[in-house]
Amino acid sequence: MFENLTGKIEDVFSFFKKGTRLNEEQVDEGLRKIRQALLESDVALSVAKEFIANVKPKAIGQEVLKSLTPAQLLIKIVNDELIKVLGGENSNINLNTVPPAKMLFVGLQGSGKTTTSVKIAKYIEKNFNKKILLSSLDVYRPAAQKQLEFLGNQNNIQTLPIIEGQLPIEITQRTLATANLSGTDVIIFDTAGRTQIDSVMMAELNNLKKIINPIETFLVADSLTGQDAVNIANEFKKTVDLTGVILTRIDGDGKGGAALSMRSVTGCPIKFLGTGEKVDDLEIFHPQRIANRILGMGDVVSLVEKVSQNLKREEVEELEENFKKGQFTFNDYLKQIRQMKKIGGMGKIIGMIPGISKIKKQIDEADIDESILNKQEAIILSMTKKERDNPKIIEGSRKKRIAIGSGTDITLVNKLLKQHKMMTIMMKKMSQSGGRNFGGMEGIPPELFNNLK
Repeated sequence: MFENLTGKIEDVFSFFKKGTRLNEEQVDEGLRKIRQALLESDVALSVAKEFIANVKPKAIGQEVLKSLTPAQLLIKIVNDELIKVLGGENSNINLNTVPPAKMLFVGLQGSGKTTTSVKIAKYIEKNFNKKILLSSLDVYRPAAQKQLEFLGNQNNIQTLPIIEGQLPIEITQRTLATANLSGTDVIIFDTAGRTQIDSVMMAELNNLKKIINPIETFLVADSLTGQDAVNIANEFKKTVDLTGVILTRIDGDGKGGAALSMRSVTGCPIKFLGTGEKVDDLEIFHPQRIANRILGMGDVVSLVEKVSQNLKREEVEELEENFKKGQFTFNDYLKQIRQMKKIGGMGKIIGMIPGISKIKKQIDEADIDESILNKQEAIILSMTKKERDNPKIIEGSRKKRIAIGSGTDITLVNKLLKQHKMMTIMMKKMSQSGGRNFGGMEGIPPELFNNLK
């Protein structure tokens, strides 16, 4: 997400020369380019205009501190304004009510409401230890109720039993009664979507909301629709008074215009981002972290959170110990591969690393194949314990046996051995320097990316 915008804004910052202050001519030209970048990323015209109008007076004539360049000062000003446009502080889910807390999910057909309902249910269960009840009010889309039932069962979340022929209001009343009898903490209502907004759809939602009286009403919007997502949010807000927005498919959205426009145009906070198809592919929307991503500064905090959620404490301690010794066995490598797969693969990790855009061309040229993680895992699993602990013994016949056992070929086995050797060298260097002054992303040799092809 934001790849296009990040690249364009970084080009703007490189435009500024070293100097003692930002003059008006420099600022005008730079902001013209930023405005163009925003509009090309599907940011609403009104939002882009207001953004530039707020940044300009803060930038013109500002003295540049000795420790800063004009570009760094402008980055600070733009960063602060981006955070403001995105909503300032993050707005988490609201459960502050007498149980059961009722949540209504609305949106157009195909926006990902049903999948997102289950994601939020799992998020609440995991982080707040609440008992959830999922209820589908979609009696129009074939198998919609079955889909929610299947996803609920798959993730061990209770769903309301399906009774054929019931209308949405009848299902709602049955859901409320079931929740009261079963001691449910949170009810999530998944409503029907339409291919477009219409008066019948809005009237039904309005009636349902009056009966349910939800503490949260989430619009689930597809970020790939860009400016249309913002217009849709406005229409829903007029009818059902939204409390939050969840943007889906941001993993496929290189522009990010919907996220930048949504809060400013609707006044409604974005609370979550859907980052993939899996139930754990959900992020809390943090304006400051998103601003950092847009400006090419990465999102280390979110990356660390993702890792810590999936890595056991003893695994962390073992890796740290090996790291200190400058050791990196194939068992460690296997753990890293599985960790990357849990987080979402190389693509998601790369997008969160600070300064990654500076070597983006190098990464693109490497043509990283996500499926290589599965192949590498198979290769390591085909090694003996002795081979994993001491890769130096893997020669001719051993390589052939490992290739056959993993269903790959000797070329891939050789690439993995070479990559492991390079990473071992990197680990030793970092261990010797105490993890300091290693050179950052620019210090990573190109061959490391080439081996991921």
